[in-house]
Amino acid sequence: MTEQAIRKILGEHGRLSVDSTAVERSADLYELGLTSHASVNVMLALEDAFDVEFPDELLRKSTFASVDAIHAALTELGV
Repeated sequence: MTEQAIRKILGEHGRLSVDSTAVERSADLYELGLTSHASVNVMLALEDAFDVEFPDELLRKSTFASVDAIHAALTELGV
């Protein structure tokens, strides 16, 4: 369920050049069109969807670099 929600949010807010449902889990989202501005929108949408807040130590490019990285960050936050 979490991965599907991540992919849905990426599709809605990530401005990727490809379909978010077809992206490999480890694919570099920045290479697929994710910008720093779009990553902030993704982060805000994730916070709303999962009722969490990303702490300062997770506010870095690598946190949002792939579906796996986002999933790991959410897991760290108890999702």
